[in-house]
Amino acid sequence: MNFPTSRTMVRPHQPPLPLPDGCTREQILTSLMNFALDGAAAGELEGYAREDCDRFLYTLDLVPQRPCAILEVGANPYFTTALLAKFRPQATLTLVNYFGGAERDASQTLVAPAFDGQGEQRFTFEYHNCNIEQHRLPLANESMDVVLFCEVIEHLLDDPMRALLELKRVLRPGGQMILTTPNVARLENVARMLAGANIYDPYSGYGPYGRHNREYNRHELDRLMSWCGYSNEVFFTADVHPNASDNFYTLKKIAPLVEFRAPDLGQYLFSRWRKTGPTPDKKPAWLYRSYLEGQLEDVPL
Repeated sequence: MNFPTSRTMVRPHQPPLPLPDGCTREQILTSLMNFALDGAAAGELEGYAREDCDRFLYTLDLVPQRPCAILEVGANPYFTTALLAKFRPQATLTLVNYFGGAERDASQTLVAPAFDGQGEQRFTFEYHNCNIEQHRLPLANESMDVVLFCEVIEHLLDDPMRALLELKRVLRPGGQMILTTPNVARLENVARMLAGANIYDPYSGYGPYGRHNREYNRHELDRLMSWCGYSNEVFFTADVHPNASDNFYTLKKIAPLVEFRAPDLGQYLFSRWRKTGPTPDKKPAWLYRSYLEGQLEDVPL
């Protein structure tokens, strides 16, 4: 298996990078790097944009191109939201974020160069501030066609299943959830473990929601989503920024150990699911512990 060196991308088993019609990656990246939120200086999010531009593009490509009601959870800082507003104009967007405190409605204004490089674009995004692990969303049952749950599940503290079932409640039968999250089994983490380095996320100055509290591998995410009544449509791993595995352990030594699961080593999990199955009344014991008798079900991982 030909693993690339530390400063190239691990791409052999992932789809080609999708691009919206009429735009190059460079145009998209230039716009994202110059986002300004609520009058802040343009360019404050440049590092984030450079690091994750390809992730936003893979995510956008998973969103259907048709009239639909879309709920985006964890929208801030609105990179994906702006791409949706521009390239999925037939969709109606509902946004949920959590910045702490009580439930409330609020808005933020975004100014950036247009994605096609022609002039400037301005968006005002209204959102509902609530904690998806604790609050009931202010949305009717079966009112959404698509839910974006991107880079959120790894931040949850207590009960990811509660969040997934609340989102399932607002999805129409057959509705789609797009879920992306870092892959705990990514190649860099394999190299870290072999080198004796820790793979856990550092503590954050933004508190417990500012760090990754529980990352998943591809198999775990499939088991959890299936348990909650979702059926898989698309599932792949992908690198979206330079791979630093060789900084921890020589890739030539790693290759023979992981060749059998090369498609599962990308930095991120990208997936799309349909609401199809029943809602469970117990939690899977492979993910939860220390609950009262009768609340867990011992199912194999």
